[in-house]
Amino acid sequence: MGSGGGADGLGEASPLDFNVDDIGNPPTESATAGESGPAGQRIDQDMKLEDYERLAPCRTVEFQGRDMTFFTPNGTTLWRVESLFSKEPDTIEWIGGFAEGESLLDIGANVGMYSIFAARTRGARVFAFEPESQNYAILNRNIHLNALPDRVSAYCAALSDRSGFSQLHLSAFVSGASCHSYGVPLDHHNQPAVARFTQGCIATTVDELVAAEAMPVPAHVKIDVDGLEHKVIAGAKTTLADRHVRSVLIEINTALDEHWEVVDAMLVLGFDYDRGQVARSVRTEGTFQGVGNYVFRR
Repeated sequence: MGSGGGADGLGEASPLDFNVDDIGNPPTESATAGESGPAGQRIDQDMKLEDYERLAPCRTVEFQGRDMTFFTPNGTTLWRVESLFSKEPDTIEWIGGFAEGESLLDIGANVGMYSIFAARTRGARVFAFEPESQNYAILNRNIHLNALPDRVSAYCAALSDRSGFSQLHLSAFVSGASCHSYGVPLDHHNQPAVARFTQGCIATTVDELVAAEAMPVPAHVKIDVDGLEHKVIAGAKTTLADRHVRSVLIEINTALDEHWEVVDAMLVLGFDYDRGQVARSVRTEGTFQGVGNYVFRR
């Protein structure tokens, strides 16, 4: 969960950019404290508490006849809903190829856009991991809104190369924000950065989860942790060697040597990827130039 922004290469830390998840500028916040409620709704100063609580805004989208509802308390979460089908079309296409009822391990689930999409459209059994406190709360709310507690299980933990207790360094204390870093404050180029907020965090590994029977070997895995993907892979080698894993989508930063090592490791494990799909996915400009999804298949 590395953060956007970068250092000057001399070890000087720079502030983590505010939610620069796939775009150069942050979404516009419509609410102003003391003046507006969630998603910009005006607040009557004499409004009763129960009426204020009913303001909780949601947005419903439809895909091939199936509705999905998401809680949108601010501009960032609303943007995630509005960009669901355009932000990462390769992820949507990848999930569309799942067989009905297959399992998905969603690492770096944020507020659950793809977890909910997979469960609603493919009947997937999803195990979603999101360590950031506000995103985790909204992830669970989205599971509840879509009546999916039997399909999506959410865990407030980071997945890494070893288990333990540490800290999660946030790019912004904002619901729906991304580019957070577990263990050490880093940006998405794995350079030192300054966190806007730090919370306590627990981590485990994919292999330990499977060994403990907390989840089965997943048919599909999504890994999007903004720079620390190599650590997730290091903690998942036994699981990924299992032939029951059919595909793995990994966000790769082509500027990082450790990410090229991830590509090599996946090839050694018997996976391959479509060079055309990668060419379409990797960004050619902007803050995330050189970053894109690699879909590995057996």
